Amino acid sequence: MAVFEQSRDQPSDIERQANDTDINYSQRAQWLRAAVLGANDGLVSTASLMMGVGAVKEDAKAMIISGFAGLVAGACSMAIGEFVSVYSQLDIEVAQMKREKEMKEGSGESEEENGGVQLPSPVQAAAASALAFSVGAMVPLLAAAFIKPHKVRLGVVAGAVTLALMVFGGVGAKLGRAPLVRSGLRVLVGGWLAMVVTFGLMKLFGSHGL
Repeated sequence: MAVFEQSRDQPSDIERQANDTDINYSQRAQWLRAAVLGANDGLVSTASLMMGVGAVKEDAKAMIISGFAGLVAGACSMAIGEFVSVYSQLDIEVAQMKREKEMKEGSGESEEENGGVQLPSPVQAAAASALAFSVGAMVPLLAAAFIKPHKVRLGVVAGAVTLALMVFGGVGAKLGRAPLVRSGLRVLVGGWLAMVVTFGLMKLFGSHGL
């Protein structure tokens, strides 16, 4: 009878498997959402930079070089920022674990193993952030790489970026459980606003010989 009661109180294998699945899905969704946001940053910043250069120079080489420079600089910046941020989070969690261990030792409680605790990896987070940014930045670069006519090149870049923004906005809304249309339009309008402002300001400066 005692064995039966103990087994009844403990979660079954199916329940434990379901809980593990929920936890893994939640963590996976957070990583995917961060990757989508990083890719969106790479897409918007690189496309805006290329459109700004395209506003004052018709040379395709200058436009592509500026976009590639933006990809490298942005990926490095994202990686360093994510590394520092996650490393700070790691220090906080490790310090908290040490405090809990000291409290248990001081109160005479038995120490429980923390084998199931997954600490964040700064290197993994930095690599994922840089990769996501690079994936987004490759969209306008590939769109402009094989187009020689200046106006057509600008139009192709704008079209490719628009399509990518719609995809990223939809995926981000799905992962964040936000309204699909509203979230997608927000991302699309924000990306277009960044490109238009950059293009307009560079066109204005270029017309004044700057």
